[in-house]
Amino acid sequence: MANITAADVNKLRTITGAGMMDCKKALVEAEGDFDLAIENLRKKGQKVAANRSDRESTEGAAVAVINADYTAGVAITLNCETDFVGKNESFVKLANDLANQALNYATKEELLASDFNGITVAEKLIEQTGVIGEKIEIGAFERLEGAYVGSYIHAGKIATLVALSANVAGADEAAKNVAMQAAAMNPIALNEAGVDAAIIEKEIEIAKEQLRAEGKPEAMLDNISKGKIQRFYKDNTLVNQDFIKDSSMSVANYIKSVDANLTVTGFRRVALG
Repeated sequence: MANITAADVNKLRTITGAGMMDCKKALVEAEGDFDLAIENLRKKGQKVAANRSDRESTEGAAVAVINADYTAGVAITLNCETDFVGKNESFVKLANDLANQALNYATKEELLASDFNGITVAEKLIEQTGVIGEKIEIGAFERLEGAYVGSYIHAGKIATLVALSANVAGADEAAKNVAMQAAAMNPIALNEAGVDAAIIEKEIEIAKEQLRAEGKPEAMLDNISKGKIQRFYKDNTLVNQDFIKDSSMSVANYIKSVDANLTVTGFRRVALG
């Protein structure tokens, strides 16, 4: 039997993040072979993941990170099963580490295949599933680029990104405020052009049915329903919504108050649950 020292156990713990007892057991089973011990820990994670494949992983951490020159950002959720794990310091650190790595990739698939301290991100998630005993996965992955990109994170549960048309004085606060708006109001699109035509058709039909029920003449339905659609845009598209910090102006007008030529060019929102 190999002589397993406390230093060996600690080294494996540093590499994998697994608990002391799990590391010691893995090294004993592998007779001191580190590579085999790591493989065994991963197999444990795969087994746990398979056993919990039907579980919902709706808790976790939502994270947004921006690159050094504020021209690109990524928002992800690292999902787990319980709020207790989601608030764990090491879990939140892993979420942030993965989000920072995600800045280098365009898709979740690319991120999962990328190297994370000698193993892929996908393998790291399997490993941590074994360590924690809960199903762990990257849920949402959103990337946004622009002339200036800002972010906002609400209680670790919602993360948003907002892109502005220029990096002007006050862009940092403006982007954060609009990202906060997107977190709170959950718009379905940036503006009218971003709303799916099928959604509008459905809204028009609903509006007409309501008007018929109110006894409005058929000849008036088109004009009245157009007004209702404008209201729909105001409630559900980011730039047309009332600005949450000053309802006397729209988000678009708030942005213009920062700089007359400034516009919001995009947003992304990820949320748990």
